[in-house]
Amino acid sequence: MVSVPIFQFILIRWWFRLVLWARFLWLVSRLDLDLSPSHPDRAGGLGFLGTSTAAFAPLLVAQSALVSAMAAGRILNEGAQLQAFKVELAGMLGFALLQTLGPLLVFGPALARAKRRGLREYGLLGDRYVREFDGKWLRGGAAPGESLVGTSDIQSLADLSGSFSVVRSMRTFPFGKENVLQLAVTTALPGLPLLLTVMPLEGIVKKLVGAIL
Repeated sequence: MVSVPIFQFILIRWWFRLVLWARFLWLVSRLDLDLSPSHPDRAGGLGFLGTSTAAFAPLLVAQSALVSAMAAGRILNEGAQLQAFKVELAGMLGFALLQTLGPLLVFGPALARAKRRGLREYGLLGDRYVREFDGKWLRGGAAPGESLVGTSDIQSLADLSGSFSVVRSMRTFPFGKENVLQLAVTTALPGLPLLLTVMPLEGIVKKLVGAIL
């Protein structure tokens, strides 16, 4: 009668903040963003938005703890098996990822357009540079006495190749695998004690040590 209403009130406040955050990101995504396809964060310069998901860790832990406690209560008091809650636990993980990463998906179309534009522009630039490089060093276009050894042309060619690789590996969402993994681990932490219901602590420790060593 006391703790549950307080929890629900705080949870609804968090969801309200998520709605405001999602609306803010949607409005920003409607702007004429100057995204750079060759930005080293491989997200057009929006990679910093991926770090914002860490701010929602308390919300994810609280929701996961609620589901895990429900499962633990039924396992300890009603004799249920942990396998019976795999749908609920998997759904909790999916819902957690959707809450935190879903608002960032609004930048997908803009990042996809920036990537296509970058591939086209850097492709044309690379074609022009390679043709001039071939004409100079393979077709006899170099100035008399100019040595290939020590020339900056080869380094420039390598730099251009690196820039094109960055554009080609550009993500269409402002978050990476590390952000997804971080959120998944954060959400799963409250549910780890449930493993003790199907395997003793000693067995879990042995498996972890064996995996590490």
